[in-house]
Amino acid sequence: MPSALTDDHVTTGYDDDGTGPALVLIHGHPFDRTMWQPQRDAFTATHRVITPDLRGYGATTVVPGITPLSRFAADIEALLDHLGVDRFVLGGLSMGGQIAMECYRAFPDRIRGLILADTSPPAETPDGKAARVATADRLLAEGMRGYADEVLDRMVAPYNTHAAPHVHRMMLATSPEGAAAALRGRAERPDYRDLLTRVTVPALVVVGRDDTYTPVAEAEAMHAALPDSTLVVVDGAAHLPNLERPEEFNTALAAFLSSLDSPGSPTRSS
Repeated sequence: MPSALTDDHVTTGYDDDGTGPALVLIHGHPFDRTMWQPQRDAFTATHRVITPDLRGYGATTVVPGITPLSRFAADIEALLDHLGVDRFVLGGLSMGGQIAMECYRAFPDRIRGLILADTSPPAETPDGKAARVATADRLLAEGMRGYADEVLDRMVAPYNTHAAPHVHRMMLATSPEGAAAALRGRAERPDYRDLLTRVTVPALVVVGRDDTYTPVAEAEAMHAALPDSTLVVVDGAAHLPNLERPEEFNTALAAFLSSLDSPGSPTRSS
């Protein structure tokens, strides 16, 4: 059910439904928690599914300036403390995947499994930093519409017309101030590649076959770095396979969640 937590003058909107093992899903930029609706529909029958809006997005307070990934991770931890959730499976897509990696760095003992979808672990390049800062400046000056129109066909493959309207609505509804603060924070993110080699829980790596933001090769590199991981490449999807091909995404997620309770199952597949 939709709820809100107010902590340190920031009100966090979130959905918390279902019973069973906790599954926490972190949305990407510039979206909100509704991007996980197909997964909520599929998994609340078997899991307690928690989907927060990150600060600056959706129903959560906008804090202008710069929001580093460590701040997002601290917000996630505070919410889970509030909900009394000690152990959970944690997943994130794109920026959400980077936040999930930061969460694993900050509080690994609470995480039972990791889902890293269409995301990338390296630190930003100098050119990438400049591009993120420039985009942040543009959003503050122009608002979201021009940016949303330009990136839509990279977020959702043009042939996936069923998913495009929802994705476009989320982008247009996002606060330029919140999105800009997150972009500035991501520009300064750390390199998580070494961290991945030290992850001690099972991981699921998912990527859309036609993703140009985080291509399949990057997912393959994460899969190779993680000690215990499964790689799933979703055909017919770009950057948002959970919305573009929800049945395929949910099948992979269901198998992963089941494997966490099956110690005798193979620990690595591709």
